[in-house]
Amino acid sequence: MQKTETMTQAAATGATAIIRAERIEKYYAQPSENRIQVISATDLSIVPGEIVALLGPSGSGKSTMLRMLTGLSRPSAGQVYWHEKPIADAEINVSIVFQSFALFPWLTVLENVEAPLQARGVGAAERHERSMKMLDTVGLDGFETAYPKELSGGMRQRVGFARALVVEPEVLFMDEPFSALDVLTAENLRSELLELWSKKTMPTKAVFLVTHNIEEAVLLADRIIVLGRNPGHIRTDFKVQLVQPRDRKSEPFTQLVDYIYKVLTRPDVAPEQAPEQAGPRVRDQRQMRYQMLPHARPGGVAGLLELLLDRGGRDDIYRLADDLAFEIDDLLPIVDAAQLLGFLTVEEGDAAITESGTEFANSEILRQKELFREAAQQSVLLLRQIRRALDAKSDHTVPEEFFLDMLDEQFSKEECLRQMETAVTWGRYAELFDFDAGRRRFVLPDALEEEIAAGEETR
Repeated sequence: MQKTETMTQAAATGATAIIRAERIEKYYAQPSENRIQVISATDLSIVPGEIVALLGPSGSGKSTMLRMLTGLSRPSAGQVYWHEKPIADAEINVSIVFQSFALFPWLTVLENVEAPLQARGVGAAERHERSMKMLDTVGLDGFETAYPKELSGGMRQRVGFARALVVEPEVLFMDEPFSALDVLTAENLRSELLELWSKKTMPTKAVFLVTHNIEEAVLLADRIIVLGRNPGHIRTDFKVQLVQPRDRKSEPFTQLVDYIYKVLTRPDVAPEQAPEQAGPRVRDQRQMRYQMLPHARPGGVAGLLELLLDRGGRDDIYRLADDLAFEIDDLLPIVDAAQLLGFLTVEEGDAAITESGTEFANSEILRQKELFREAAQQSVLLLRQIRRALDAKSDHTVPEEFFLDMLDEQFSKEECLRQMETAVTWGRYAELFDFDAGRRRFVLPDALEEEIAAGEETR
């Protein structure tokens, strides 16, 4: 594999850093004395002359990290510095390119690019000259009077780049800027971005790219940071030693891609403990009572196991995602669910089907439900608690709110609802319980049938 240099935070930071984050955290208060930890204490820096790519699975806090580094969101703890001054007290010069283009539909291309200059009080003649020059730089000369609706997705994103660069930002932030584009358009824009960067045509000193596309990160970045989740924390931070332009088919390139997939798919390792803080204790979600259920459907788990069985029971997750044309964020929740249920194991980026997973994949639907029920009750505390509560109640019904209150100690309100939705899907499939959506109550399947029958008799 290509040799990479793992960077310590001490080496990554320093007097030359444009932006330096020192033990920044993000957490949200709960009604109890606990807090929901989204990002644990993290050190990170952005230095001149680098394209930095931030990778991580869904829910690892990539966009939250970007917002804190740009000053759009304040850390719950720690500090972000702009040239060694607290970012809240500094005059920062950054721009953001968003995934969704975020153009003003009622303005022309030229007016969209001029908008940030106008907001900064730049005179009409100067902003017109600078905007025209930037449109020419990104290849949009001649489209000044067009409106966004008249442009293709790639051209609209070029307008986004021009608008971000026209203010001559010292750091350009990009939040998955190519993910909404088709493959060929995205590839073309990546090449153009690299060309602008290498020729120093871009009036910026550093680029910070948030992405979930591993190949994109290896293709573009001088340095790659991979986040783990629950809470968000840096798994690895290293320099890419490959020279530009990079060949996707070269062995060093593919080995580096494989390495990052392995980092993403290995079980999380605990980060260094943060110093004790005054006030209420911040709880690390990896030490929580409830594991976070992957948001995957039983049918997806069954399909993955059948594919693995067809491939001899073992395959590289990177190759599997590539063959299925899946993004890693689409495949990982299914892998995580199968691993949680004991149907497969993941080691060094390879998914291997277990004996119980093999039986599940080879069984008829009723037997699959039995196996899923046994695995879910054994592995998932929430499902086990719901079933036991239903068995204990004389009417065999329990309000959803009872379990939401317990989850609320650990997860955000939005995640509580997502966890409950997944629990309902898994429980129904396994025939552990049913769910009365009208009354928001869990019920045993037999109890629901009896209740419906009783209701019909009284009509």
